[in-house]
Amino acid sequence: MVDIEALREKYDTVYHILNEVYGRPERSSSGPPLNELVGTILSQATTDANTDRAYAELVARFPDWESVMNAPPEAVIAAIRSAGLANTKGPRIQAALRTIYEERGELSIDFLGDMPVPEAMAWLTRLEGVGPKTASIVLLFSFGRAAFPVDTHVYRVTGRLGLIPPRMSANQAHDFLAALGAPETYYPMHINLIRHGREICHARSPQCHICPLQDYCDFYRTVVLRAADA
Repeated sequence: MVDIEALREKYDTVYHILNEVYGRPERSSSGPPLNELVGTILSQATTDANTDRAYAELVARFPDWESVMNAPPEAVIAAIRSAGLANTKGPRIQAALRTIYEERGELSIDFLGDMPVPEAMAWLTRLEGVGPKTASIVLLFSFGRAAFPVDTHVYRVTGRLGLIPPRMSANQAHDFLAALGAPETYYPMHINLIRHGREICHARSPQCHICPLQDYCDFYRTVVLRAADA
């Protein structure tokens, strides 16, 4: 049985430790929410550097999102080649733009800022190629809404810490983690968990010996210490 109150206390402790170690990130505007949506689709299964390169090339080749929507698919694919999976991401971006335009009569998703979060999540995840992670990023980063994105780093680190149950999926973890902390913690916690995953809690060979979260980590206690005592 999951002790939610104990997990909330652990979440709060981890949140404050990460803020002390890495600083408390402040959310800043990244432009219109539609820009964030396109950029987040580009970011799927690639690095930040590749995402930035592909996004810059896309906006350099096309003057606006309507031009992207109406362009030959091969032109969009060529523009975003550096992001990887371009043959999938290009058509997804164009399909999402078409759906938005057909349903809203304009290429804007600003209206999501006035929707209840569950409705906004449901609307976004109807778009081709938009899952809970992408939708949560758009809602949190663009609107400051109460959504908790779970990427591979967040999923790995929170799993090792024991903040999410062992067999919980990444999709389930979005709502589970959101229930543990206050909405104002979501952005800094998300950003700092990613940084911690990149700098210390690596997928392979995590640097547990220098981790500031040792005392609160299930993986450290049940795997690392046991191996050392064996």
